[in-house]
Amino acid sequence: MPTAVLLGYDLEQPSFRHRMRSLIGTLEEAGWQVQPERFPSGRYGLRTWERRSLWRAADVVVLHQIKLSALEARLFAALSRHRVFDVDDAIYVRKPRRLGEAADDSPWRKRKFAATCRWVDVVAAGNDVLAGVARRSARAIAILPTSIDTAAYRPTTATAADAPTIVWIGSPENLVYLEMIRPALARLSVRYPALKLRVICSRFPDWGDVKVERIAWSTATEAESLAAAHIGVMPLTDDEWARGKCAFKLLQYMAAALPCVASPVGANTEAVIEGVNGFHARTTEEWEQHLESLIRSPELRARLGAGGREHVESRYALRTYQARYLELLARLASPPGLE
Repeated sequence: MPTAVLLGYDLEQPSFRHRMRSLIGTLEEAGWQVQPERFPSGRYGLRTWERRSLWRAADVVVLHQIKLSALEARLFAALSRHRVFDVDDAIYVRKPRRLGEAADDSPWRKRKFAATCRWVDVVAAGNDVLAGVARRSARAIAILPTSIDTAAYRPTTATAADAPTIVWIGSPENLVYLEMIRPALARLSVRYPALKLRVICSRFPDWGDVKVERIAWSTATEAESLAAAHIGVMPLTDDEWARGKCAFKLLQYMAAALPCVASPVGANTEAVIEGVNGFHARTTEEWEQHLESLIRSPELRARLGAGGREHVESRYALRTYQARYLELLARLASPPGLE
């Protein structure tokens, strides 16, 4: 029975849940023994040495979003059979401190990212941007976009008679991006007084010029909360950090058959196809224009929402992601000559 260790800093982190925990059932059905394992940050070298028996027993260790120093990466390679570096964020830079600023350059982060790429067998990248950076140091690259189980979502139930509802779902640290579209939302709120911005999160913006509906995030209710909205949004600044982000919230909107409006940055450009499942918006005026066209036209919302659902099922289906990841790990674990 082949064994896999899925390693992460936080096993409840959204990216770990969507990229690693979603693999467990598929691997176990294929005869694998799977162990999710929390890895401490800091204590370089010692943390790896302390777990040497775990690495030696595993056929494959997947490091999710974990960068190792050059010395630790070499030690890890010496103690383990096969390694995959799974990455779905631009973890080689620091997120900008303020909206509109460039991502903070971090030579230390870049060196660790390169070293980790160099000492694993394969880098599993969530998008083309991350793959391009990893390719400078990695032996092999597999582009495996973060995917979604569309069966867990139902198409929107919101009707033309309901108050226009624009939805954003995400982590508290990404709320800052909503400030980009606040002026457009404020102007639309004057023309459409019933308009509301539904925020699904653990923290919420406190705006006086836009009606904000606060929905506490939970895995049990997120699909239902999305299905009661009309339009999904994903604003982003155009910087090195944002270009490395995967477009998971857009996939959630599309799974709920919501038309999307998004900044054309990084993976957003692949997720949103202009005029097929949503619109790209670069300026405040474009945000206002595209959102208003969707507010005014139930027919347009229905057409783009259906296009989004079809797009996410064909390109980002969870079953395809699981099958490709299983194939990758099985290939690494196969004895020489049986690959």
